[in-house]
Amino acid sequence: MRHLYSVLWYLVTPGLLAYLAWRARREPPYREQWPQRFGLRAPRVPKGAIWLHAASMGEVQASAVFIRELRAAYPDVPLVVSTMTPTGAAHVQRLFGEGVHHAYLPFDYPHAVALFLRAVQPRMAVIVEMELWPNLFAAIRRRGIPLLLVNARLSAASARGYSRLRRLMAGVLQCPDAIAAQSREHARRLIHLGAPAERMSVTGSLKFDVTVPASAREQGEALRATLGPERPVWIAASTREGEEEQVLDAFEEVRRSIPDALLLLVPRHPDRFSRVGSLCRERGYVYVTRSGGDACTPDTHILLGDTMGEMPVFYAAADVAFVGGSLVPLGGQNVLEPAALALPVVVGPHTFNFEQIVQQLVTRGGAYQVADHHHLADAVIELLERPERRAEMGRRAHALIEANRGATQEVLALVQEFLPAG
Repeated sequence: MRHLYSVLWYLVTPGLLAYLAWRARREPPYREQWPQRFGLRAPRVPKGAIWLHAASMGEVQASAVFIRELRAAYPDVPLVVSTMTPTGAAHVQRLFGEGVHHAYLPFDYPHAVALFLRAVQPRMAVIVEMELWPNLFAAIRRRGIPLLLVNARLSAASARGYSRLRRLMAGVLQCPDAIAAQSREHARRLIHLGAPAERMSVTGSLKFDVTVPASAREQGEALRATLGPERPVWIAASTREGEEEQVLDAFEEVRRSIPDALLLLVPRHPDRFSRVGSLCRERGYVYVTRSGGDACTPDTHILLGDTMGEMPVFYAAADVAFVGGSLVPLGGQNVLEPAALALPVVVGPHTFNFEQIVQQLVTRGGAYQVADHHHLADAVIELLERPERRAEMGRRAHALIEANRGATQEVLALVQEFLPAG
Protein backbone atom coordinates (compact mmCIF):
# COMPACT_ATOMS: atom_id res chain seq x y z
CA MET A 1 0.00 0.00 0.00
CA ARG A 2 2.94 2.33 0.67
CA HIS A 3 4.09 1.88 -2.95
CA LEU A 4 0.71 3.10 -4.18
CA TYR A 5 0.98 6.00 -1.72
CA SER A 6 4.40 6.91 -3.21
CA VAL A 7 3.04 6.81 -6.76
CA LEU A 8 0.26 9.19 -5.70
CA TRP A 9 2.84 11.65 -4.39
CA TYR A 10 4.52 11.84 -7.80
CA LEU A 11 1.15 12.14 -9.54
CA VAL A 12 0.07 15.13 -7.42
CA THR A 13 3.37 17.00 -7.92
CA PRO A 14 1.93 19.47 -10.50
CA GLY A 15 -0.89 20.34 -8.11
CA LEU A 16 1.55 20.73 -5.25
CA LEU A 17 3.70 23.10 -7.31
CA ALA A 18 0.61 25.13 -8.20
CA TYR A 19 -0.40 25.31 -4.55
CA LEU A 20 3.04 26.51 -3.46
CA ALA A 21 3.08 29.12 -6.22
CA TRP A 22 -0.32 30.34 -5.06
CA ARG A 23 0.82 30.49 -1.43
CA ALA A 24 4.01 32.28 -2.45
CA ARG A 25 2.00 35.04 -4.15
CA ARG A 26 0.17 35.68 -0.89
CA GLU A 27 3.09 34.88 1.42
CA PRO A 28 6.52 35.35 -0.27
CA PRO A 29 8.47 33.23 2.25
CA TYR A 30 6.80 30.19 0.66
CA ARG A 31 9.32 30.63 -2.16
CA GLU A 32 12.04 29.44 0.20
CA GLN A 33 13.89 26.19 -0.36
CA TRP A 34 11.73 24.58 -3.05
CA PRO A 35 14.65 22.37 -4.19
CA GLN A 36 15.06 21.12 -0.61
CA ARG A 37 11.36 20.39 -0.24
CA PHE A 38 11.19 18.37 -3.44
CA GLY A 39 14.36 16.43 -2.69
CA LEU A 40 16.52 18.14 -5.31
CA ARG A 41 18.97 19.60 -2.80
CA ALA A 42 20.13 18.39 0.58
CA PRO A 43 19.93 20.62 3.66
CA ARG A 44 23.20 22.02 4.92
CA VAL A 45 23.26 20.93 8.53
CA PRO A 46 25.76 19.07 10.73
CA LYS A 47 25.74 15.31 10.52
CA GLY A 48 25.10 13.19 13.59
CA ALA A 49 22.60 15.59 15.15
CA ILE A 50 19.54 14.99 17.23
CA TRP A 51 16.80 15.81 14.77
CA LEU A 52 13.42 17.14 15.94
CA HIS A 53 10.57 17.79 13.55
CA ALA A 54 7.92 20.38 14.50
CA ALA A 55 5.73 21.03 11.49
CA SER A 56 4.66 24.63 12.01
CA MET A 57 4.90 27.60 14.34
CA GLY A 58 2.46 26.08 16.82
CA GLU A 59 4.48 22.87 17.21
CA VAL A 60 7.72 24.86 17.49
CA GLN A 61 6.21 26.96 20.29
CA ALA A 62 4.87 23.88 22.06
CA SER A 63 8.32 22.26 21.86
CA ALA A 64 10.31 25.32 22.94
CA VAL A 65 10.92 24.26 26.54
CA PHE A 66 11.70 20.69 25.45
CA ILE A 67 14.20 21.93 22.84
CA ARG A 68 15.98 24.01 25.47
CA GLU A 69 16.15 20.96 27.77
CA LEU A 70 17.56 18.86 24.92
CA ARG A 71 20.29 21.44 24.34
CA ALA A 72 21.15 21.43 28.02
CA ALA A 73 21.21 17.61 28.25
CA TYR A 74 23.29 17.17 25.08
CA PRO A 75 25.44 20.30 24.86
CA ASP A 76 27.99 18.71 22.54
CA VAL A 77 25.48 17.22 20.09
CA PRO A 78 24.15 19.39 17.26
CA LEU A 79 20.38 19.89 17.20
CA VAL A 80 18.47 20.16 13.93
CA VAL A 81 14.87 21.36 13.98
CA SER A 82 12.86 20.86 10.81
CA THR A 83 9.57 22.51 9.88
CA MET A 84 7.14 22.46 6.97
CA THR A 85 6.18 26.16 7.00
CA PRO A 86 8.09 29.44 6.69
CA THR A 87 6.43 30.78 9.84
CA GLY A 88 7.73 27.72 11.68
CA ALA A 89 11.22 28.33 10.28
CA ALA A 90 11.11 31.98 11.32
CA HIS A 91 9.98 31.02 14.82
CA VAL A 92 12.90 28.60 15.21
CA GLN A 93 15.26 31.43 14.31
CA ARG A 94 13.46 33.87 16.61
CA LEU A 95 13.54 31.53 19.63
CA PHE A 96 16.94 29.88 19.27
CA GLY A 97 19.07 31.88 16.84
CA GLU A 98 22.25 30.00 16.03
CA GLY A 99 21.73 27.59 18.92
CA VAL A 100 19.93 25.14 16.63
CA HIS A 101 20.10 24.37 12.93
CA HIS A 102 17.01 24.57 10.74
CA ALA A 103 16.00 22.51 7.73
CA TYR A 104 12.79 22.15 5.78
CA LEU A 105 11.41 18.63 5.87
CA PRO A 106 10.93 17.47 2.28
CA PHE A 107 7.65 16.18 0.99
CA ASP A 108 7.22 12.45 1.46
CA TYR A 109 8.74 11.32 -1.85
CA PRO A 110 11.00 8.26 -1.38
CA HIS A 111 13.96 9.94 -3.10
CA ALA A 112 13.53 13.18 -1.11
CA VAL A 113 13.36 11.35 2.22
CA ALA A 114 16.48 9.35 1.34
CA LEU A 115 18.44 12.49 0.42
CA PHE A 116 17.37 14.24 3.61
CA LEU A 117 18.43 11.34 5.85
CA ARG A 118 21.76 10.93 4.05
CA ALA A 119 22.47 14.62 4.63
CA VAL A 120 21.42 14.76 8.29
CA GLN A 121 22.43 11.25 9.38
CA PRO A 122 20.66 11.82 12.69
CA ARG A 123 21.55 9.82 15.75
CA MET A 124 17.90 10.14 16.81
CA ALA A 125 14.64 11.37 15.25
CA VAL A 126 11.97 13.03 17.43
CA ILE A 127 8.66 13.79 15.72
CA VAL A 128 6.32 16.17 17.56
CA GLU A 129 2.54 15.61 17.59
CA MET A 130 0.96 13.84 14.59
CA GLU A 131 3.25 14.13 11.61
CA LEU A 132 2.76 10.61 10.22
CA TRP A 133 4.72 10.28 6.97
CA PRO A 134 4.80 6.66 5.72
CA ASN A 135 7.93 6.90 3.55
CA LEU A 136 9.83 8.97 6.11
CA PHE A 137 9.01 6.64 9.00
CA ALA A 138 9.86 3.53 6.97
CA ALA A 139 13.20 5.00 5.89
CA ILE A 140 14.11 5.96 9.46
CA ARG A 141 13.22 2.47 10.67
CA ARG A 142 15.17 0.82 7.85
CA ARG A 143 18.30 2.77 8.79
CA GLY A 144 18.06 1.76 12.44
CA ILE A 145 17.70 5.34 13.68
CA PRO A 146 15.85 5.58 17.03
CA LEU A 147 12.48 7.17 16.30
CA LEU A 148 10.28 8.77 18.96
CA LEU A 149 6.78 10.17 18.39
CA VAL A 150 6.19 12.63 21.24
CA ASN A 151 3.34 14.86 22.37
CA ALA A 152 1.23 12.56 20.21
CA ARG A 153 -2.45 13.27 19.83
CA LEU A 154 -5.23 11.87 17.68
CA SER A 155 -8.65 13.52 17.73
CA ALA A 156 -11.79 11.48 17.27
CA ALA A 157 -12.34 13.05 13.84
CA SER A 158 -8.76 12.28 12.73
CA ALA A 159 -9.05 8.74 14.05
CA ARG A 160 -12.14 8.20 11.89
CA GLY A 161 -10.29 9.56 8.86
CA TYR A 162 -7.16 7.50 9.41
CA SER A 163 -9.24 4.36 9.97
CA ARG A 164 -10.04 4.38 6.25
CA LEU A 165 -6.31 3.86 5.67
CA ARG A 166 -5.82 1.45 8.54
CA ARG A 167 -3.32 -0.82 6.73
CA LEU A 168 -1.11 2.09 5.75
CA MET A 169 -1.35 3.82 9.14
CA ALA A 170 -0.76 0.63 11.11
CA GLY A 171 2.52 0.22 9.23
CA VAL A 172 3.49 3.80 10.03
CA LEU A 173 2.69 3.42 13.73
CA GLN A 174 4.77 0.24 13.95
CA CYS A 175 7.90 2.27 13.13
CA PRO A 176 8.46 4.44 16.26
CA ASP A 177 10.53 2.88 19.03
CA ALA A 178 8.39 4.75 21.54
CA ILE A 179 5.27 6.90 21.47
CA ALA A 180 4.53 9.48 24.18
CA ALA A 181 0.83 10.38 24.05
CA GLN A 182 -0.72 13.50 25.53
CA SER A 183 -3.50 11.57 27.29
CA ARG A 184 -4.97 8.11 27.80
CA GLU A 185 -7.68 8.85 25.27
CA HIS A 186 -5.14 9.79 22.59
CA ALA A 187 -3.13 6.66 23.45
CA ARG A 188 -6.24 4.48 23.14
CA ARG A 189 -7.03 5.84 19.68
CA LEU A 190 -3.45 5.37 18.50
CA ILE A 191 -3.38 1.76 19.74
CA HIS A 192 -6.71 1.11 18.02
CA LEU A 193 -5.17 2.43 14.79
CA GLY A 194 -2.23 0.02 15.08
CA ALA A 195 0.37 1.46 17.46
CA PRO A 196 1.99 -1.24 19.66
CA ALA A 197 0.64 -0.93 23.19
CA GLU A 198 3.97 -1.94 24.70
CA ARG A 199 5.68 1.09 23.11
CA MET A 200 3.07 3.54 24.33
CA SER A 201 3.33 5.83 27.34
CA VAL A 202 1.21 8.75 28.53
CA THR A 203 3.35 11.75 29.45
CA GLY A 204 0.88 14.61 29.24
CA SER A 205 1.18 17.56 26.91
CA LEU A 206 4.36 19.55 26.39
CA LYS A 207 2.10 22.58 26.02
CA PHE A 208 1.49 22.60 29.78
CA ASP A 209 5.17 23.41 30.29
CA VAL A 210 4.68 26.75 28.59
CA THR A 211 6.70 29.60 30.08
CA VAL A 212 6.12 33.31 29.61
CA PRO A 213 9.36 35.32 29.53
CA ALA A 214 9.51 38.26 31.89
CA SER A 215 10.35 40.41 28.87
CA ALA A 216 7.00 39.50 27.25
CA ARG A 217 5.13 40.51 30.40
CA GLU A 218 7.03 43.79 30.54
CA GLN A 219 6.37 44.51 26.86
CA GLY A 220 2.72 43.65 27.37
CA GLU A 221 2.46 46.10 30.24
CA ALA A 222 4.13 48.76 28.12
CA LEU A 223 1.73 48.07 25.25
CA ARG A 224 -1.24 48.23 27.61
CA ALA A 225 -0.10 51.64 28.82
CA THR A 226 -0.34 52.93 25.23
CA LEU A 227 -3.86 51.50 24.83
CA GLY A 228 -5.18 53.28 27.90
CA PRO A 229 -4.64 51.60 31.27
CA GLU A 230 -8.29 51.98 32.28
CA ARG A 231 -9.73 50.94 28.95
CA PRO A 232 -11.29 47.43 28.72
CA VAL A 233 -9.28 45.32 26.24
CA TRP A 234 -10.11 41.90 24.82
CA ILE A 235 -8.05 39.92 22.36
CA ALA A 236 -9.24 37.71 19.52
CA ALA A 237 -6.11 35.65 18.91
CA SER A 238 -5.09 33.39 16.01
CA THR A 239 -8.29 34.03 14.09
CA ARG A 240 -8.82 32.19 10.82
CA GLU A 241 -10.52 32.70 7.46
CA GLY A 242 -14.24 33.31 7.95
CA GLU A 243 -13.83 33.97 11.66
CA GLU A 244 -12.96 37.67 11.74
CA GLU A 245 -16.44 38.52 10.45
CA GLN A 246 -17.95 36.72 13.43
CA VAL A 247 -15.52 38.38 15.85
CA LEU A 248 -16.42 41.81 14.47
CA ASP A 249 -20.12 40.96 14.81
CA ALA A 250 -19.45 40.11 18.45
CA PHE A 251 -17.43 43.30 18.89
CA GLU A 252 -20.39 45.34 17.67
CA GLU A 253 -22.52 43.81 20.44
CA VAL A 254 -19.76 44.35 23.01
CA ARG A 255 -19.52 48.03 22.14
CA ARG A 256 -23.25 48.54 22.71
CA SER A 257 -22.70 47.61 26.36
CA ILE A 258 -19.12 48.83 26.75
CA PRO A 259 -18.58 51.70 24.26
CA ASP A 260 -14.90 52.23 25.09
CA ALA A 261 -13.92 48.55 24.70
CA LEU A 262 -10.86 47.96 22.51
CA LEU A 263 -10.37 44.84 20.39
CA LEU A 264 -6.87 43.48 19.86
CA LEU A 265 -7.34 41.41 16.68
CA VAL A 266 -4.53 39.00 15.74
CA PRO A 267 -5.05 36.92 12.56
CA ARG A 268 -3.33 33.54 12.45
CA HIS A 269 -1.47 33.90 9.12
CA PRO A 270 0.59 36.91 7.99
CA ASP A 271 -0.67 36.75 4.41
CA ARG A 272 -4.11 37.72 5.73
CA PHE A 273 -3.11 40.80 7.75
CA SER A 274 -3.94 43.35 5.04
CA ARG A 275 -7.25 41.68 4.14
CA VAL A 276 -8.36 41.67 7.77
CA GLY A 277 -7.41 45.34 8.00
CA SER A 278 -9.58 46.04 4.95
CA LEU A 279 -12.44 44.15 6.59
CA CYS A 280 -12.16 46.30 9.72
CA ARG A 281 -12.23 49.45 7.60
CA GLU A 282 -15.24 48.21 5.59
CA ARG A 283 -17.09 47.65 8.86
CA GLY A 284 -16.48 51.27 9.80
CA TYR A 285 -13.95 50.65 12.55
CA VAL A 286 -10.97 52.88 13.20
CA TYR A 287 -7.93 50.67 13.54
CA VAL A 288 -4.16 50.96 13.85
CA THR A 289 -1.55 48.32 13.23
CA ARG A 290 1.10 47.08 15.60
CA SER A 291 3.70 47.21 12.82
CA GLY A 292 2.84 50.83 12.05
CA GLY A 293 3.57 51.92 15.60
CA ASP A 294 0.69 54.41 15.65
CA ALA A 295 -0.76 55.18 19.07
CA CYS A 296 -4.26 54.08 20.01
CA THR A 297 -6.39 57.13 20.72
CA PRO A 298 -9.78 57.11 22.47
CA ASP A 299 -11.28 57.01 18.95
CA THR A 300 -9.41 53.83 18.00
CA HIS A 301 -11.59 50.74 18.01
CA ILE A 302 -9.14 48.00 17.00
CA LEU A 303 -5.43 47.31 17.27
CA LEU A 304 -4.50 44.88 14.50
CA GLY A 305 -1.70 42.59 15.64
CA ASP A 306 0.17 42.22 12.35
CA THR A 307 3.58 41.17 13.68
CA MET A 308 5.00 37.71 14.25
CA GLY A 309 6.27 36.27 17.52
CA GLU A 310 4.47 38.75 19.78
CA MET A 311 1.47 36.69 20.87
CA PRO A 312 2.61 36.54 24.54
CA VAL A 313 2.96 40.34 24.47
CA PHE A 314 -0.54 40.75 23.05
CA TYR A 315 -2.03 38.39 25.63
CA ALA A 316 -0.22 40.24 28.42
CA ALA A 317 -1.87 43.48 27.29
CA ALA A 318 -5.42 42.09 27.38
CA ASP A 319 -8.09 41.47 30.02
CA VAL A 320 -9.94 38.63 28.26
CA ALA A 321 -8.74 36.17 25.60
CA PHE A 322 -10.80 34.63 22.83
CA VAL A 323 -8.71 31.91 21.13
CA GLY A 324 -9.52 31.54 17.45
CA GLY A 325 -9.86 28.74 14.98
CA SER A 326 -12.81 27.68 17.12
CA LEU A 327 -15.79 29.60 15.69
CA VAL A 328 -15.02 27.88 12.38
CA PRO A 329 -14.54 24.09 12.10
CA LEU A 330 -10.73 24.13 12.22
CA GLY A 331 -10.17 22.66 15.67
CA GLY A 332 -8.92 25.70 17.58
CA GLN A 333 -5.52 26.97 18.65
CA ASN A 334 -3.47 26.73 21.83
CA VAL A 335 -5.56 27.85 24.81
CA LEU A 336 -2.73 27.41 27.31
CA GLU A 337 -0.79 30.49 26.21
CA PRO A 338 -3.36 32.92 27.67
CA ALA A 339 -3.95 30.59 30.63
CA ALA A 340 -0.24 30.87 31.48
CA LEU A 341 -0.83 34.61 31.92
CA ALA A 342 -3.86 33.97 34.16
CA LEU A 343 -6.31 35.29 31.58
CA PRO A 344 -9.88 33.99 31.39
CA VAL A 345 -10.26 32.08 28.14
CA VAL A 346 -13.18 31.98 25.70
CA VAL A 347 -13.39 29.51 22.80
CA GLY A 348 -15.96 28.57 20.18
CA PRO A 349 -17.54 25.16 19.63
CA HIS A 350 -14.83 23.71 17.36
CA THR A 351 -11.88 22.73 19.57
CA PHE A 352 -11.06 19.17 18.50
CA ASN A 353 -7.33 19.96 18.25
CA PHE A 354 -7.33 20.65 22.00
CA GLU A 355 -10.47 18.82 23.06
CA GLN A 356 -9.27 17.43 26.38
CA ILE A 357 -7.36 20.55 27.40
CA VAL A 358 -10.40 22.73 26.64
CA GLN A 359 -12.63 20.31 28.54
CA GLN A 360 -10.33 20.51 31.56
CA LEU A 361 -10.25 24.32 31.41
CA VAL A 362 -14.04 24.55 31.19
CA THR A 363 -14.55 21.99 33.97
CA ARG A 364 -12.06 23.79 36.22
CA GLY A 365 -13.80 27.11 35.62
CA GLY A 366 -10.97 28.72 33.68
CA ALA A 367 -12.74 28.99 30.33
CA TYR A 368 -16.09 29.52 28.65
CA GLN A 369 -16.99 27.56 25.55
CA VAL A 370 -19.57 29.42 23.45
CA ALA A 371 -21.75 28.36 20.55
CA ASP A 372 -21.59 31.44 18.31
CA HIS A 373 -20.68 35.12 18.08
CA HIS A 374 -23.72 36.19 20.14
CA HIS A 375 -22.59 34.04 23.06
CA LEU A 376 -19.01 35.21 22.51
CA ALA A 377 -20.19 38.79 22.96
CA ASP A 378 -22.12 37.83 26.12
CA ALA A 379 -19.04 36.16 27.61
CA VAL A 380 -16.75 39.08 26.80
CA ILE A 381 -19.23 41.62 28.22
CA GLU A 382 -19.61 39.64 31.44
CA LEU A 383 -15.86 39.29 31.95
CA LEU A 384 -15.05 42.90 31.10
CA GLU A 385 -17.77 44.16 33.44
CA ARG A 386 -16.96 41.79 36.32
CA PRO A 387 -13.27 42.08 37.27
CA GLU A 388 -13.69 39.69 40.22
CA ARG A 389 -15.08 36.98 37.92
CA ARG A 390 -12.31 37.66 35.43
CA ALA A 391 -9.63 37.31 38.10
CA GLU A 392 -11.12 34.08 39.47
CA MET A 393 -11.27 32.45 36.03
CA GLY A 394 -7.72 33.56 35.33
CA ARG A 395 -6.51 31.99 38.58
CA ARG A 396 -8.29 28.73 37.76
CA ALA A 397 -6.85 28.64 34.25
CA HIS A 398 -3.33 29.20 35.57
CA ALA A 399 -3.81 26.56 38.29
CA LEU A 400 -4.61 23.96 35.62
CA ILE A 401 -1.24 24.61 33.99
CA GLU A 402 0.63 24.34 37.27
CA ALA A 403 -1.14 21.05 38.10
CA ASN A 404 -0.18 19.47 34.76
CA ARG A 405 3.44 20.51 34.29
CA GLY A 406 6.10 17.84 33.87
CA ALA A 407 5.69 16.35 30.38
CA THR A 408 9.00 17.83 29.26
CA GLN A 409 11.00 15.91 31.84
CA GLU A 410 9.14 12.67 31.09
CA VAL A 411 9.79 12.99 27.37
CA LEU A 412 13.42 13.91 28.03
CA ALA A 413 13.78 10.75 30.14
CA LEU A 414 12.36 8.76 27.22
CA VAL A 415 14.96 10.31 24.90
CA GLN A 416 17.71 9.37 27.32
CA GLU A 417 16.61 5.72 27.29
CA PHE A 418 17.58 5.55 23.64
CA LEU A 419 20.38 8.11 23.67
CA PRO A 420 22.12 8.24 27.05
CA ALA A 421 23.47 11.71 27.85
CA GLY A 422 27.24 11.88 28.04
